[in-house]
Amino acid sequence: MLSANSRAVTDFPPRWTVFAVLLASLACCAADPAESQDPYQARRERMVEKDIAGSSWGRTGVKDEAVLRAMRTVPRHKFVPQNLVRAAYADGPLPIGHGQTISQPYIVATMTELLKLDPEDVVLEIGTGSGYQAAVLAEIVKKVFTIEIVKTLGEQTQKRLEKLGYDKVEAKVGDGYFGWPEHAPYDAIIVTAAASHIPPPLIEQLKPGGRMVIPVGAPLQLQHLMLIEKRDDGTVVKRAIMAVRFVPLTGGGTKQ
Repeated sequence: MLSANSRAVTDFPPRWTVFAVLLASLACCAADPAESQDPYQARRERMVEKDIAGSSWGRTGVKDEAVLRAMRTVPRHKFVPQNLVRAAYADGPLPIGHGQTISQPYIVATMTELLKLDPEDVVLEIGTGSGYQAAVLAEIVKKVFTIEIVKTLGEQTQKRLEKLGYDKVEAKVGDGYFGWPEHAPYDAIIVTAAASHIPPPLIEQLKPGGRMVIPVGAPLQLQHLMLIEKRDDGTVVKRAIMAVRFVPLTGGGTKQ
């Protein structure tokens, strides 16, 4: 559960948050001209060491080496709008259009670590967004299936992932509430939008022994990041990890 001194993390940034992230990023750029030879690699390293692996604001840093390596590798600036590239490696969510966001790097890393992934795992992602989370997963596992309900965004992201060479990722446009049964069961499932409840189809498609992370709660309010573990006998164990704020999961199933 969220401790009293934990930092509430948001994935739905108000305008002042985006402005503050931009200012911080610009200050970093101006302060270190030596970065000009490899600016993005240096910023990724700083992002991982300071914002992801480091312990601050009452939160525990991410320790999984495979996750940290993926966060150092994936070029986050390729997954944000051109006018926000300078803010790509600041520790905050950013708008990507269509009412969606690219998640805060710390949250991406934390959700990925909670899945306890292995190289041979097959993962389902609900909410492709910009494709950043799928790319991080693809650096660790054998195969990633990802679903985006916003048609224009989903098509744009499919092209982006193909262009960047993420051939381990298979993406489609559809209603993620119902999962992707053709490729089930999955070793892990990650949901990157907040649901009012845990979708039963996703529980069904999770392999025994598998894990799912999903934000659960009311739209545009603080939600709980839930860890779902499906035991070998099919029983399900749920645990609240931290307070978060994500854009809402949409689709026909969310009306239930």
